[in-house]
Amino acid sequence: MFNNRTAAIIKRELKTKLLSKSFISMTLFIPLFMIGILGIQTYLMRYESDADTILLIAAGNDLLKDRLKEEFNTQDYVKEKKYSIVPVTVAGSTFEGFLSERKNDLLSGKISAIVHVPDSALISKKVGYYSTNPNNNTVHLKIRDVINKVLVETYFEGTNLSAKDLEYAKSRVDITGFKVSKEKEVKEEGPGNAILAFVFTFLIYFALLIIGTMMMRSVQEEKNTRVVEVLLSSVSSLELISGKIIGMVITSMVQMTIWLTPIMLLISTSWFVLPPELLMDVDFGLVLFFLYNYAISLVTFLGLFAMVGAIFSNDQDAQNGVWPVTMSIMIPFFIAMSMMSNPENTIARISSMVPIASLIVMPARVTVIEVPVWEFLLAIVVNILTAYVIFRIAAKLYRIGILRTGKSPKWNEIVKWVKFKN
Repeated sequence: MFNNRTAAIIKRELKTKLLSKSFISMTLFIPLFMIGILGIQTYLMRYESDADTILLIAAGNDLLKDRLKEEFNTQDYVKEKKYSIVPVTVAGSTFEGFLSERKNDLLSGKISAIVHVPDSALISKKVGYYSTNPNNNTVHLKIRDVINKVLVETYFEGTNLSAKDLEYAKSRVDITGFKVSKEKEVKEEGPGNAILAFVFTFLIYFALLIIGTMMMRSVQEEKNTRVVEVLLSSVSSLELISGKIIGMVITSMVQMTIWLTPIMLLISTSWFVLPPELLMDVDFGLVLFFLYNYAISLVTFLGLFAMVGAIFSNDQDAQNGVWPVTMSIMIPFFIAMSMMSNPENTIARISSMVPIASLIVMPARVTVIEVPVWEFLLAIVVNILTAYVIFRIAAKLYRIGILRTGKSPKWNEIVKWVKFKN
């Protein structure tokens, strides 16, 4: 499979890909794209879409009304007049009539919501939020602590509790995560590793889709322009697909190494100082595993994309034929994303050892938790075997499909090609 002819194909691929404008632009574009995504997300999270909110606070008694008014007036969003708070006293038995009278104001937007704080809230802490947008978490988060503070102070009024005791009762529990591993030292861990897991997963996902599509279109172009016939006059189909895949893998590895350079600088130097809550527990071993895993992923999926490009001549048929390959990238991506809330969920654990899915899920998993050695080794073996089997099948279908013209084959015909013995 690997000989001078294969080396010549690899050299050809490297020359056309490494020096191409698309390679240079993609290498620069992805980091800028990720920075842009994070920037947009941060902006959207901070964007005050709830400005000019008018809240009618319907308290069950005058004492609650006055204390809620006083506490809300200390909030920055009220001082800055982004929120208007209108406290009123509404006895529990009259609230339904009060709501009916104000219904048109809610529907017309004159008021944003009615927040009902009945007398019973002093016992149950249950508050009603009546609005055309009842699940507005932005508003909920802003008013929840204010109302809770007033309820706690009112509930404990007249008791022997000191101001310090009241502050303690109103404060939330602060949970700090400490990672327990086989190492002697127990380390505090913030969201830094989870962010890194997201970066790793996104890079694999995005790169496989983009580079795989480039491979598919390259094969299609060579097939439709008959260039492949010239190439196959001097090399075998196995040598051709091997050279194309190896060349693309080398190109993509160079590109990925460039993308990971900032992370490696974070690990190995003190040039960048991250906030304590974003510190990452990462070593070069993890980065090397990611690069190894990425190389195996490329061999696996480039073979599949090249196979689709060889089988289907036109773009429409190719789009119909490539969807199973695309889904085999997207589903593991979503599974890996689900780990952000619970890295040890059962689906993620099983997927990290399943062929194809493991290529995307396992790098994210080892970034956020300590994976048992046997699971880690099993994933490596499974991925290598999967890459080998898929490469052999892809090479076979590439050989059959690359010179085939006419109507695109149906799936049952493709299955027959796989079963066909040389």
